[in-house]
Amino acid sequence: MIRRPAETPVTRRDMIEIHVNAKATQVPASTTLLGLRHAKKSDADVVIHNGFPVAGDVALSPGDEVTLIRRGEIPSHDELEALLVARHGPGVHAKLKLAHVGIAGCGGLGSTLAVALARSGVGTLTLVDFDLVEPSNLNRQQFFVDQIGLPKTLALTANLLRINPYVKIASHQLRITAVDVARLFGSSSIVAECFDNPSAKAELSRAMRLDLPAIPLVGVSGIAGYGPASAIRSRRVFRNHFLIGDGVTAAAPGRGLLAPKVTVAAGYQANVIVRLLLQVISPNEGE
Repeated sequence: MIRRPAETPVTRRDMIEIHVNAKATQVPASTTLLGLRHAKKSDADVVIHNGFPVAGDVALSPGDEVTLIRRGEIPSHDELEALLVARHGPGVHAKLKLAHVGIAGCGGLGSTLAVALARSGVGTLTLVDFDLVEPSNLNRQQFFVDQIGLPKTLALTANLLRINPYVKIASHQLRITAVDVARLFGSSSIVAECFDNPSAKAELSRAMRLDLPAIPLVGVSGIAGYGPASAIRSRRVFRNHFLIGDGVTAAAPGRGLLAPKVTVAAGYQANVIVRLLLQVISPNEGE
């Protein structure tokens, strides 16, 4: 009788921990990306490794994040969140999910910013706006014809939850004054100023410096018309107050607000906020 040599048991030192669809998973140290797909989800036709879709095979390392997706398959509620943020890259979602961003104004800037932050996986948003959706908003704001007449905060909340059902949203339909700022935004990680009224911008900025000096404020100034998007810049105007825009081009008769520049500015604003939340913004950012 021929005896086969006994199989060597896999020890803990032969294992590494990675994350597969956001779940911590122990796998043999020799595991490769395609080997993992074969073992865990052989019908996956989208394989994302550390935020990047990969077609070939690579060796896996401790801490890697792998997402396995089959096109056309509706994931379970428990798995969906991990798939929504699969392109973020390692460690990003864990930080953004803990963040709380206050958004003052839910028009062209605020609604577009909110969509960007919800898609980025920011965990909590506070939305504040007094206005209703009306037809002229739809050339640049993230609403729909069937939402005309609804409070912007209510309509935007519904739209955001369709994009990311995991985001927590507190909404307040009111016109912000200085006395409201600490109550509305005191628990925020960052506040975004998205007003189109210069006096409202100034009032919020003063209230933030007086009542919530430790919370960064990211505002916008000068985004009207259809001039070059390259004119939009970020600058630091106080220790933790950033301003996005060209600082000059305000809306006026003959110089309207259009979706392209508004979207660029809101995207720039969202990017500064994400960089602050991830603590990767440099000390001289925007100067």
